[in-house]
Amino acid sequence: MWGSPIPVGIDVQVESIDSISEVDMDFTMTLYLRHYWKDERLSFRSNKNKSMTFDGRLIKKIWVPDVFFVHSKRSFIHDTTVENIMLRVYPDGNVLFSLRITVSAMCFMDFSRFPLDTQNCSLELESYAYNEDDLMLYWKHGNKSLTTDEQISLSQFFIEEFSASSGLAFYSSTGWYNRLFINFALRRHIFFFVLQSYFPAMLMVMLSWVSFWIDRRAVPARVSLGITTVLTMSTIMTGVSASMPQVSYIKAVDVYLWISFLFVFLSVIEYAAVNYLTTIEERKQLKKRGKASGVYMDAVQAMAFDGCFHDTDDMDLSGFSDPCEENETRTSETNISSEEPTRLKKSLKGNVGRIILQNNHVIDTYSRIIFPSVYIVFNFLYWGLYI
Repeated sequence: MWGSPIPVGIDVQVESIDSISEVDMDFTMTLYLRHYWKDERLSFRSNKNKSMTFDGRLIKKIWVPDVFFVHSKRSFIHDTTVENIMLRVYPDGNVLFSLRITVSAMCFMDFSRFPLDTQNCSLELESYAYNEDDLMLYWKHGNKSLTTDEQISLSQFFIEEFSASSGLAFYSSTGWYNRLFINFALRRHIFFFVLQSYFPAMLMVMLSWVSFWIDRRAVPARVSLGITTVLTMSTIMTGVSASMPQVSYIKAVDVYLWISFLFVFLSVIEYAAVNYLTTIEERKQLKKRGKASGVYMDAVQAMAFDGCFHDTDDMDLSGFSDPCEENETRTSETNISSEEPTRLKKSLKGNVGRIILQNNHVIDTYSRIIFPSVYIVFNFLYWGLYI
């Protein structure tokens, strides 16, 4: 092109950030892009040293820098009511070339802490044809070259900072190019997700604990409550996943929802265990009652012959100490039912597992304490880690 690279200064005024898409991993920004350079061929005499301003029709007749947006998906120059292009030429040959552009560009986002995340995006400018030997891009006013509208706001993000930087990009076929960066950091507002995901998940987990206070024999009530909370948690998780890209790593919201789902699922399993152990215990009680009733009937039949109980091998009457006393018969039947609480107290000291089998409602008692306590500890760890 020429012997030395042409310096082209750039400054940018960001008018708005129109949208941020997590699914497409891109952002859309509207900005004023201004180029500054000197072309002595455009110099002219002026008694008052005033500049001349032109519209876009002159652009096709002079040389202008071929700046483009790296990683852009689509962009356009606004054309209402006419093309938003301005060219201003000064008497000494200095040129100001300004465009109003809307551009959508890639933003490589990391969702491992979503929705407690901060995303760093950048819009990159570079010359398409002229490498660093032909054209030198630089920020016209250093860090002050990037300005923003004070009214810029986003529904889901808080804009933490805007900054300008520069660097070099290398292409194996064409060489090194100057590249300018518009960097901005976005911190996500958490309140929306607290209302839509976290708070409903908490309510479903707490609702599943209601099952521990319902009578273990109320099968329809406890089963319906468990299924309802499981399905509701599945709906919440599906809704969150539908609005997010299909990434291969675990997000922070996934950790919370899956552990909450696990608590709800365990509450259903807890009742399954309670119901199963209750069935086993009732069968044991029925067998004991059947044996006691059989012994009593055999003794009554023997009394019909000689008026006494018979202590023989063919009649299992080992529970009766004196076969000739009628009061002992009633006492032995009473002892059969009164021995159970005594055995439970002894087993509680020596064998916790046996207590659970013989008095299974204690599982509900423990669950009323263990489930809330563990869930509270999990919340402290989760919010302490991610906030």
